[in-house]
Amino acid sequence: MSKRLLACGVSAFAVFATPVAAQQIGPPSTLPDQSVQQVGEAPASATEAESNSALQASEGDIVVTANRNESLASKTPIALTAITGTALLSAGITNPTTLGEQVPNLSIDRGNGLQITIRGITSTDGTEKGDPSAAFMTDGIYIARPQTQEVSFYDIARVEVLRGPQGTLFGRNTTAGLVNVITNHPVDRFEASVDASYGNYDSRLLTGMINVPLSDSIAVRAAFNYDRRDSFLESGPRVRTDLSPFRDNVSGRLSASWSSGPAKLLIIGDYSHVGGQTVNSVLTSNFYTGFNTVGVDPVYNPVSGKTAQRTVVAPYTTKLGRDNDVYGVLADFSYDFGGLTLNYLGSYRKFERREDLSLTPGTGATVFPSRDDAAYKQNSQELRLSTDLGPLSIQAGGYYFHETGFQNYYIFGLLNATPGAPGYVFGFPQRYVKSESLAGFGQATLKLTDRFRVTGGVRYSHDEKARIGATVICGAVACTGARDTSTVNNAARTFSKVTYRGGVDYDLNSRSLLYAVVSTGYKAGGFNDGCEAGTGAGCTLSASALYYNPETITSYEGGIKTHLAGNVLRVNLSGFHYDFAGIQLSQLSTICGGPCQVTTNAGQAKVDGVELETVVNPGPNTRFDASASWLNARYTNFFPTPAVSFAGRKLDRSPEWTVTAGITQTVPLTSGANIQASARTRLSDSYYLSALGTLNQFRQPSFTKTDLSLTYNAAGERWYLQGFVRNLENSLVVSGASSGAYSGVTLQDPRTYGVRTGFRF
Repeated sequence: MSKRLLACGVSAFAVFATPVAAQQIGPPSTLPDQSVQQVGEAPASATEAESNSALQASEGDIVVTANRNESLASKTPIALTAITGTALLSAGITNPTTLGEQVPNLSIDRGNGLQITIRGITSTDGTEKGDPSAAFMTDGIYIARPQTQEVSFYDIARVEVLRGPQGTLFGRNTTAGLVNVITNHPVDRFEASVDASYGNYDSRLLTGMINVPLSDSIAVRAAFNYDRRDSFLESGPRVRTDLSPFRDNVSGRLSASWSSGPAKLLIIGDYSHVGGQTVNSVLTSNFYTGFNTVGVDPVYNPVSGKTAQRTVVAPYTTKLGRDNDVYGVLADFSYDFGGLTLNYLGSYRKFERREDLSLTPGTGATVFPSRDDAAYKQNSQELRLSTDLGPLSIQAGGYYFHETGFQNYYIFGLLNATPGAPGYVFGFPQRYVKSESLAGFGQATLKLTDRFRVTGGVRYSHDEKARIGATVICGAVACTGARDTSTVNNAARTFSKVTYRGGVDYDLNSRSLLYAVVSTGYKAGGFNDGCEAGTGAGCTLSASALYYNPETITSYEGGIKTHLAGNVLRVNLSGFHYDFAGIQLSQLSTICGGPCQVTTNAGQAKVDGVELETVVNPGPNTRFDASASWLNARYTNFFPTPAVSFAGRKLDRSPEWTVTAGITQTVPLTSGANIQASARTRLSDSYYLSALGTLNQFRQPSFTKTDLSLTYNAAGERWYLQGFVRNLENSLVVSGASSGAYSGVTLQDPRTYGVRTGFRF
């Protein structure tokens, strides 16, 4: 029934929408330079327009790479939102966590790294053995570790968010979709810029860029970023250490491009030092009561006062911080043989993690310090061929991904408060972790007529995951005492899957594109702590307890993209239905002798939804935008225990309704300068967060967030000055909640405000 309703809804819209070639729609930009670029509009800056595209976008359009080759967003039959770098900066989106406020059905939250949720599909395992359900990419390179993903946006061309499974062309861990950050690439002229901002919570942001052409065929570009802010949390009377700065990051990027006839080469190297304090949660009792009552949902009952709600009660006495380094290099090469194009994309990345953390009981009575030292190396290689044979376009290729690393995580004083006594150290020394993926893929589009196209694609993926390590209870980290104990964490398993995509798209007329797609996605299975009985000494787990299976999804989606009345009105509408199976859900458990993460397959779910995005330009100086999404993401067959069914309950972070509305008004001045005023508000319905250990769900009530800005743009767009406020209501929104012995709550950003300025050279 849901699929028939979906089809009827899209068809009904097509009757009155005289459209084609849809645009991507999003928040209004208020940045002065680069022509006030809007989401989905043609790139306004020369860098955005030229460095990343050979296509020429018409007014109100943008070039994207959602199909792995460049195409106009209006001609791309995928549910996607593309936000230009100009729009990101003007909207105050300086890191991924606030991106969800601009994109329908997207949530990006802080936990053990970033947790990305798209249309209710997510992953809760951010450990060394876990994988995301939504991929995070930079310039098309898959970034495996979620702890490396919250780095600042700087010198960005655009961010593309693809909603729905992308299991054919992108493959790895894209059952929910993906977020692809595309940086600005070198261009063939000199340009430079500096942007800076200062705000409450002692927030400081400084970004600079310089681009220099060295010859007709070679250009280089360098960019840097400094990003610092204090913690949003308040120190309670028992806190004896500084919680700030929460973020203290320095990043740099150097890129070079070369072109000669049919050959093009891009090389990018990047480095980030990620610092700051690690305390990021408050007690669950700051917001909920009754959260440890098994089978009964907690009551949202926050303590009185916004400051009290953000106050850390537990007795932190030692400074807890991170000292992480992230390195990467990529090479992107293409060669046009004339009718056949070869593309190579390769990357090597390294992540070194050094963090002092903590584990806090739900009572807040004490704090157990912990330490995490880890290092990961990832190598990815992709070779792809594409060709146009008259009405037939084909691309095919192979992909290889290999990641290895180690992780040593220790908690101190948890089982015994006496240093040196057995149980003083409880830890997980995992000396070898491996994840490897090999895939082959192909996709073809056939033009049956000038207006009607059919697309089909397939991908075969083979994944291997392994780990060698232990769970230890010792008197010291060396773990050499006579009474120290160690339980083996050895596991290895392979998984294989064929995913496919089939679709049709049709130009209703010169302004409207209608499309329908069936696609599948797959995320490999994995393992929990321990080892399988019969494989070694002390190994007692059955295979079903140690391993969990892949999760799979089948998506049915249809939509329309249109613009009307000379581009005064632009509309994107999509509807979808998911069949979701083998859902991988993780929870904190004590089956290993202390706290550890356990992942199981959670049966089945269905997701239905409709997304509407609109932009109205009634005049040259006025712009309205609005969006609305309806989402029904629910379990259909899930038993956390044999006696308890979650059927009918909502998937996490899936509000039923979300509505946004914004306006930007420009006032030209006689001097050639202008003033821009912008207002944007977002209303979110309530949503739920599951606590499987206590068989209940936390409810975050509905809320609103409003952003305001006022910008002066100098004549010639050489500099600007802006004042801004985000989350005017100071809504404290729960982004994560847990129950049990080690419960806590994490929050989205409270009200922030400040000033921003920038210069172009």
